[in-house]
Amino acid sequence: MTLKIPLNSQNINHLNLSPAQTVIEKLLQQGKIASHEQQLQLDIDYPREPDDPRELSEIPEIRLWFIRLDAQYPWLPFLLDWKSGEFVRYTAMLVPHQFNRTEGIQYNPEALEIFVMQKVFVLKNWLQQQDMPSKSRIQSMARLLGYELDDGFFDLIS
Repeated sequence: MTLKIPLNSQNINHLNLSPAQTVIEKLLQQGKIASHEQQLQLDIDYPREPDDPRELSEIPEIRLWFIRLDAQYPWLPFLLDWKSGEFVRYTAMLVPHQFNRTEGIQYNPEALEIFVMQKVFVLKNWLQQQDMPSKSRIQSMARLLGYELDDGFFDLIS
């Protein structure tokens, strides 16, 4: 079951996380966080001028809202709907990038590497606290962004 969090320009411009907090905190309080793995979508309604060519991830106000969300819930990628592209979009909100007409999104390589490693450490700790296996989940997440994590790496951080 997909969970959608509606975001409007009012929420974004005022850095109001309450739409996300309401949904996420309810899942945490009910102890149902594990059952909603990869089911969260953020439905962004942010009006732009018709001639504004920017993608949502290129709008500073939206990126700032996502930075605040990530600071509040650094393990949020666990909940994001990866199949619908929600995790890749989330990453674009937090990692400097450019769009290429033929190749799509091009992340800054160093910034992406730092982002991936930070998420690996955060998710490993958080999943461990939730008593959930982490290695295959984290490897899958990293693979979405073009990284292969060797089993030896997990031995190193255990």
